[in-house]
Amino acid sequence: MSPLVHGTTSLPLERGKTLFDYADALSVRVPTSCGRTGECHECVVEVKRGGDALSGPTEAESFLRTGYRLACQAAVVDEAAEVEFDILRRQPRILTESVEGEVNLDPLVSVSKGEVVRRDGGGKVGLGPYSGALYGMAADVGTTTVVMNLVDLETGETVYVASFENPQRFGGSDVMHRISYDTGEFPGELRAVLVSSINYEIGEMVRNLRIRRRQICDFVAVGNATMRDILFGINVESIGVKPYKSRIELEFLDGKRDSTALNATAEQLGLRINPAANVYGGPLISSHVGADVAAGLLATGIGDSDQLQMLVDIGTNTEIVAGNRDSLVAASCPAGPAFEGGGVTYAMPGYDGAVEKLRIAKPDAVPDVDVIGDTVPTGICGSGLIDLLAELRRHDIMSELGAFDPPLNEYAFASDQRLTLSRADISALAQAKAANYCGQQIVLKNAGKSALDYATLHLAGGFANYINPDNAKAIGFLPDIPADRISKVGNAALNGATMMLLDVSLREEAESFSERVQHIELETDPDFFDYFVEGCQFKPMAL
Repeated sequence: MSPLVHGTTSLPLERGKTLFDYADALSVRVPTSCGRTGECHECVVEVKRGGDALSGPTEAESFLRTGYRLACQAAVVDEAAEVEFDILRRQPRILTESVEGEVNLDPLVSVSKGEVVRRDGGGKVGLGPYSGALYGMAADVGTTTVVMNLVDLETGETVYVASFENPQRFGGSDVMHRISYDTGEFPGELRAVLVSSINYEIGEMVRNLRIRRRQICDFVAVGNATMRDILFGINVESIGVKPYKSRIELEFLDGKRDSTALNATAEQLGLRINPAANVYGGPLISSHVGADVAAGLLATGIGDSDQLQMLVDIGTNTEIVAGNRDSLVAASCPAGPAFEGGGVTYAMPGYDGAVEKLRIAKPDAVPDVDVIGDTVPTGICGSGLIDLLAELRRHDIMSELGAFDPPLNEYAFASDQRLTLSRADISALAQAKAANYCGQQIVLKNAGKSALDYATLHLAGGFANYINPDNAKAIGFLPDIPADRISKVGNAALNGATMMLLDVSLREEAESFSERVQHIELETDPDFFDYFVEGCQFKPMAL
């Protein structure tokens, strides 16, 4: 019998067994709420090899693109083949260290004298009797990863942190592809799978902590404009066409709304917490610069600072903000997923098996690598790619233009596992880096300052937290500024969302300063093309 492969584990293929059966045998968690009938559309998996050895797609799978299946519907029909699959809810390494902003404990919900939980400081809406605890949830809904904090609203303590890969990957790896999918033949599928995954994680939380879902009485969600609006069930078509603005932002600009923030109940959104709990979607800044950046500004305090500071939140979409209390300039860079596991042959997110650090002692030496989970390498994540590119330049194995000297056309960074970086991979990374480069240069130009004028450069996000700043500066991924000015602030978006959960007044504060940020459309800048070409080269950033 040929094997079915998942990660580094394999099992013999047996005719008639579904991928869900194999997930069970491998103790792999796959969400489902329909009893494996195909109705809930939750058990989406990616078939990496051997799709022809499985039964054909059913009508229940019509919403899926090629390469994706419902685990409950895909059954083995050819035992002589080899099948490899992966789930869409892999568990990334949780970033637990973040900048800690000061916050008063004044949540939206409280307990009245009659032992009833009420919203709006004890006034308007009752959420049921107090049952010994009061919790809230903060979520950073990223394009690639979703991270959530469960917070004790009576003490301010974060009691549980959960993280999972955004399961919307079947709709595309970046926001533009997801907008196209969500406004196409199958609207609502991306929202349904996201809500299902959040609910699945909430279920894990309450089981592990032995609490009740109804004790979770408030929810704050942040994310870029697309991710936030999909969660709230808002049509995202307008974000995908010029001027790339959310329907909510357009209504705000037309005077039809007081804010770009959103409010709904958990029951309306289908979140399985207290049905009357308020779900607050943080305010947008403009276009693709969304609520995650507003939350990051709140967490870092840039909007209230006298000193010039920059925030660079690195991801599939990288957001950059520069300024202080007097002036803030922001832009969003469509960097794409190259540094987060997409479009590069052996790239992967920061899961077990990913090379996260790499050193080359001399040109002909075998690279020394650190692997997440201390296991055999199966790929390389963003921080490892930064190191690899910098080391290839340091030893002149690769030119500034990303070319190898003939006859070399690829470089083996883990030769025993046959893991390589090709010229095509380097080209994809160069374009992703160039998008980041453009964003930083154009924001700095519009702010009228050099990078050296800024007291602090805040690096936000899980990827940014693990990169080597010196290597990032060497290839032009970050400005070449003194190391003591670079501050890794972890998941600033999640921390800002948590702050808004703990102190309801901070929601108005975030809404206020988000309205005064000047947003720059990168592609309209006359120097965009020149910056992009320069950014494709692997050399220090011009200051």
